[in-house]
Amino acid sequence: MFRKIADKTLETFYLTPLIHMDGNKEILIENCKRIEEYSEIFMSVISGRLCINIWGDNLRACDFNKNGLMISGKISHIEFTERNSGNNEESDKGLRED
Repeated sequence: MFRKIADKTLETFYLTPLIHMDGNKEILIENCKRIEEYSEIFMSVISGRLCINIWGDNLRACDFNKNGLMISGKISHIEFTERNSGNNEESDKGLRED
């Protein structure tokens, strides 16, 4: 029970991604936890319960600090995929029902 409440609180107040874009040339993803994959044409990052996939040309991680990740280049496509937070289906089911 406590884990569900703690996870919900963190998700609500701190770990949801905030995304700011400057046209298709720059994107700032706040609350970014880590970079999963990185190349000049594709980047995959984890932010909260989302996996954010970014496609484009000349993509660069310009600044990665405690507040977020700045990506520059020519961005052509962004995709959001929800991730499971726990390893068992029962805990995920409980989170969705609340």
